[in-house]
Amino acid sequence: MDVEAAAIQIQESVRKTVLHRLRRRGAVVGLSGGIDSSVTAAICVRALGKDRVFGLMMPENESSSDSLRLARMLVENLGIASVVESIGSTLQALRCYERRDQAIRKVITEYGEGWKSKIVLPNLIDSPSYALYFVVVQSPSGETRKVRLTSEAYLGIVAATNFKQRTRKMLEYYHADRLWYAVAGTPNRLEYAQGFFVKNGDGSADFKPIAHLYKTQVFQLGRYLGVPEEILHRPPTTDTYSLEQSQEEFYFSVPLRAMDLCQYAKNHGVDPIEVAPVVSLSVEQVKRVYALIDSKLSSTQYLHLPPQLVEAVEEVHAD
Repeated sequence: MDVEAAAIQIQESVRKTVLHRLRRRGAVVGLSGGIDSSVTAAICVRALGKDRVFGLMMPENESSSDSLRLARMLVENLGIASVVESIGSTLQALRCYERRDQAIRKVITEYGEGWKSKIVLPNLIDSPSYALYFVVVQSPSGETRKVRLTSEAYLGIVAATNFKQRTRKMLEYYHADRLWYAVAGTPNRLEYAQGFFVKNGDGSADFKPIAHLYKTQVFQLGRYLGVPEEILHRPPTTDTYSLEQSQEEFYFSVPLRAMDLCQYAKNHGVDPIEVAPVVSLSVEQVKRVYALIDSKLSSTQYLHLPPQLVEAVEEVHAD
């Protein structure tokens, strides 16, 4: 990627989109301390100026302490206005944690206060099995268990944890409304294409400036934009569950560099035989990754759909 050319293209698009098409004064960016939101904020600063970008940090009871620390580091680096909105009490009022724990108890009855958890996928490139989620729990004494989830338990856990992303988006739009700003979305190409987002949560935004970039390209752009080194070297994480969790074990099942290259190769019709030695996988494993990508594209199509109408509603606008 020609990083300088890419940066210029994106910043010009952001400026045109926010100021002219959306007719807003600036951009609100939810900051997680990760590479995607950091690059989004940095490119918005280049496009609009630091006085027109507002950073929003929204920790909750189970957030990593690194997330807030690194987000604050970025805010200082960019020189933008920001605020911390802790959402833990809101999530408690919504019974987010309680509902999640109730779902986990459908498969681990003793799960309760003081326990930690996360949900994970098996390594699908080494197994032809279906993508069945497991819950990993840690007792207060430190004992760890891994149990396969029933469909009911899995859906209950996901439904409860989705409160986190939807609550954050509600706050982003509050600040966007009061400032007359647009909300910037932060998904990269893998997340956007494969549906790694919550509908009406982190999937909701007025513009998504890096959704066409592969994850490795986002890191390239981050280096060019001067994103702090500690953020550049932070392993991508969901920061959604109380146990530490990578994006690979939660959703992609494949190391992100390999998934980037496989997604690119599949998009360009490259045979798995050519891909395998480049990504250090067998031909059969690459075929499984291709099948996994197709499965996610199909199963998450719903996330991209707008509200469905009985008939198209068209109005005539004055030029």
